[in-house]
Amino acid sequence: MSTPAKILFVDRDGTLIVEPPDQQIDSYAKLRLVPGTISALRRCVEAGYELVMVSNQDGLGSASFPEADFDGPQALLLDILAGEGIVFREVLIDRHFAHEHAPTRKPGVGMVRHYLVDGVIDRARSAVIGDRDSDLELAANMGLRGFRIGESLGWPQIASALLDAPRSAQLERKTRETSISVAIDLDAAPRARISTGIGFFDHMLEQLAVHGGFALELRCAGDLAVDEHHSVEDCALALGQALRSALGERRGIARYGFDPSDLPQREAGAIAFALPMDESRADVVLDLSGRAGFVFSGSFPREAVGGLPCELVPHFFHSLADALAATLHLRVVGSNAHHMIEACFKATGRALRQAIRIESAQIPSSKGMLAGGVTA
Repeated sequence: MSTPAKILFVDRDGTLIVEPPDQQIDSYAKLRLVPGTISALRRCVEAGYELVMVSNQDGLGSASFPEADFDGPQALLLDILAGEGIVFREVLIDRHFAHEHAPTRKPGVGMVRHYLVDGVIDRARSAVIGDRDSDLELAANMGLRGFRIGESLGWPQIASALLDAPRSAQLERKTRETSISVAIDLDAAPRARISTGIGFFDHMLEQLAVHGGFALELRCAGDLAVDEHHSVEDCALALGQALRSALGERRGIARYGFDPSDLPQREAGAIAFALPMDESRADVVLDLSGRAGFVFSGSFPREAVGGLPCELVPHFFHSLADALAATLHLRVVGSNAHHMIEACFKATGRALRQAIRIESAQIPSSKGMLAGGVTA
């Protein structure tokens, strides 16, 4: 099954090119790009957007607007944009006059009806961009966001609104055993407000967020009178789901967390992020691949630390990797269980910090998509 496409449905006159007083671009002399068009569209294309031109051209082909007068400037416009890597998936032109009330004329959806079939476009990310009320009406009729270019909104602001939104998520997870709320922002200053009823676990989640470089609020009301297991496991699942949601399609992220430039440590042929804590050390390698996997090596010298059973530490990271759709390898050695557990959370946080960092506008895979449905 193909992945729904992110598409920008872009008007032409007044949006891509400056519209002259007579509202008819029928000569090369009238062709001028709207400021900021090329840089903004290039950003959008690099971020995985496809483009569809949707334009009303009143009476195109009639005596008042011969088609030959339209074709030359139109071809030049497309050539200029193509030279900048900006290519349109489709060019849709309606030739009717407004008084004809044709269903293909914007804001009618006749020209774009084939994009409204379920599964064709990503409705949450696609948008209509134009300069008139009819463009915003088209957006509403398609169930998409609409942007109207004008004095207070230009192409740079539109590109920023499409591409620079904070990577954040909020969710609630309720079962018979636990009630959990999570709020996360990957681009906010690192901070943590944690309350799970298990003091040492709160401290460890705080370490994960602070060293991961993101803001985290997590509240858990669980059946601690029965056991700590449900609270720890469900917190991991909720946190993993929130991270996965905040990362979105994972475009542009570094993807791997192992920090080879700062702390290279080779274990079993892999480069690992190694974090020491006194006599203890944790080694972590992380891949935000869209594939869930977890490998753990280590043995704790105590049964519990501060109300957190040590056996639940690898279970926490296993559940986190499953919900996040990540591959996580974690190895810990030492003689102090407190130090060993804290090293695990800090090291994983540091690996996350590296892996979620934005490096480019590309999907970090030679396939053009990540596994498990995490795609552009």
